[in-house]
Amino acid sequence: MGSTTPAPVEQPPPTPATNGPGAAGRRRRTLPWALLALWVAVVAVALPFAGKLEEVQRDNVVDYLPASADSTQVAKVEQSLPGGATTEVVLVYTRDGGLTEADRGAVEGQLAAIAAEHRLTVPPQSVPSKDGGTLMVPLVTTEPGNDEEKQAEFVADVRDAVSGGDGLRAEVGGPAALQADMEEVFSTIDGTLTFATVAVVTVLLIITYRSPFLWLVPLLTVGVAALLTRAAVYGLVEGFGLTVTSQSAGVMTVLVFGAGTDYALLLVARYREELRRHPLPYDAMVAALRGCGPAVLASSGTVAAGLLCLLAADLNSVSGLGPVGAIGVVGALVAMMTLLPALLVLLGRRVFWPLVPAYGAAAPNRTSLFARMGGSAGRRPLAVLVTGVTLLGALALGAFNLPGGLKTEDGFTDRPESVSAMERLADAYPERSAQPISVIAPTGRADELRAEAAAVEGVAGVERGRSADGWTELAVFAEDPPESAGETATIEELRDALSGAYVGGPSAQALDLADTNARDRAIVIPLVLGAVLLILIALLRSVVAAALLTAAVVAVWGAAWGLGGLVFEPLFGFRGVDPTMPLLSFVFLVALGVDYGIFLMHRMREEALAGKEPADAALTALRTTGGVIASAGVVLAATFAVLMNLPLVALVEMGFLVAVGVLLDTFLVRTYLVTSASLLLGRAVWWPGKLSKPVTVRERPAVERESVGT
Repeated sequence: MGSTTPAPVEQPPPTPATNGPGAAGRRRRTLPWALLALWVAVVAVALPFAGKLEEVQRDNVVDYLPASADSTQVAKVEQSLPGGATTEVVLVYTRDGGLTEADRGAVEGQLAAIAAEHRLTVPPQSVPSKDGGTLMVPLVTTEPGNDEEKQAEFVADVRDAVSGGDGLRAEVGGPAALQADMEEVFSTIDGTLTFATVAVVTVLLIITYRSPFLWLVPLLTVGVAALLTRAAVYGLVEGFGLTVTSQSAGVMTVLVFGAGTDYALLLVARYREELRRHPLPYDAMVAALRGCGPAVLASSGTVAAGLLCLLAADLNSVSGLGPVGAIGVVGALVAMMTLLPALLVLLGRRVFWPLVPAYGAAAPNRTSLFARMGGSAGRRPLAVLVTGVTLLGALALGAFNLPGGLKTEDGFTDRPESVSAMERLADAYPERSAQPISVIAPTGRADELRAEAAAVEGVAGVERGRSADGWTELAVFAEDPPESAGETATIEELRDALSGAYVGGPSAQALDLADTNARDRAIVIPLVLGAVLLILIALLRSVVAAALLTAAVVAVWGAAWGLGGLVFEPLFGFRGVDPTMPLLSFVFLVALGVDYGIFLMHRMREEALAGKEPADAALTALRTTGGVIASAGVVLAATFAVLMNLPLVALVEMGFLVAVGVLLDTFLVRTYLVTSASLLLGRAVWWPGKLSKPVTVRERPAVERESVGT
């Protein structure tokens, strides 16, 4: 049962070594070339549109808000008011020991220069701190309107006009400055992420294949897939108004390279195996596609279905990620199942040089790491299973150490000027908020609602703003700092007290994000689990096996979160967790992590259909798939780990959680826990399918015939 020596390769009957005459021969000669020509045409059409995706990406605040929230309605109404959305910045001047008269004179001169160049909504007013060491100057303008580029230009102009020196520090903060810093980060994501991902995948493919040529073929194919998906997403944006953010476009790039390379590794490994059984590359590829095709299709279908479940989310950025990610996975699948086989067949066996698989040669007779790991699981399956489950449970306990929700100013790994400015304001003005709460009130009741707002506990003051289309904007200043517990209570009181008005602004947006993410998790997570279970049951024809794989990836998600709790704040210094992270990490880890279980269990079922006993089928599946799936897991983990090099905390957290989860699934859960559980369950793992019943000698040939069709 625990033998690690492969069975001798059964020699096939003699087959002509050439393509030969007839329809089959013509198909062998023409089909690969036809597929290659088709892909050349696809690339020619897609190339002009792929580069335009960056032009239609949207990172406006509305694109990251819940569709039905109060704060979203406020943002939309503000864009329709005279001048469009307001652009708000706060100038912060500080000097240790107190500001001097010369400092105040310099500030007045800079304010005059800004007012002369830009149309400000209200004249700038300086507000000194109680200790006299800080001067706060809010600036509000509607000059840029809803144009994001002009808003960023206004912030840049203000920063150019503001200067310190000789001990005087001058910084620009506020919502517009924070958004400008965020936009600068987003503008670098696409290029940085693409180059880093290509570099990582290249290195790993070279290490995996140990060939000077072979690694180029899957890399070229996945590059074509990335080109195709970018063009397809651009078409959906133009044709159907799909919302694409920089974050979703970046995640799509990682998915295409990660999932596409995984599919390539699985197909190439099976193709190499079949080349030893077939004299012609075309026939070997057909056999390889028949062998691993169902698993790859189920894998991509699981990921795509899981991502499409995100459409049920109310949060715009999350729901938009669903179709964008699904397009990436489907594009990778199509390229790897058509273009890659065509290229490999046309290049022939020589593409594997110097380790060329010869027809009729036996598989390498060596004891692999995964054979030894499977042997240990086979000797003590119950002990292995209990130990593994206990380890995952212990890791999951680290989730209790996770920090709270991530505030807007804590979203950068390197603290930009806008964040440091707001921190100085919080220290110097603990008695008031420099960031107003925006209230959109019906114009006919504006004065009434203004008085009601001023009477709410925790409100320091209320100012009336612009009016248009039956709405009036009120700026409410809270007594507590932004995104504090006190300000949150004030926002909730305002919403209860101001009937018929919308309460928004940056702090209200953070509150709505937290509420909406809780609602989205309650809806999307069951949908994802249901979709994954149905696909697994259809592929494996077993409820037990499907439930086993689903439970395994959920356990991996919990353990990954626990590891996040151990490193996010203590090691990385993060002050919070992005509110979308529980849902997104769950979807990615469940949908992507179940891939490796699919590859293992599908091969296990294939071996069982060939007549092997359950224990032998499980260990053979682990031995034959272990190496390639380990390589695939490392590639996928490495591509997501690329996100950890980006300067946004949310992307670093996502990269860490998915990379760690994939590695746990690859080297612990799939190798030890799924294998040991399958050994303990025996034939029951295939319940209620026919494999769950003992196979008699008389029935076995029929089972073997079914195996050939698979």
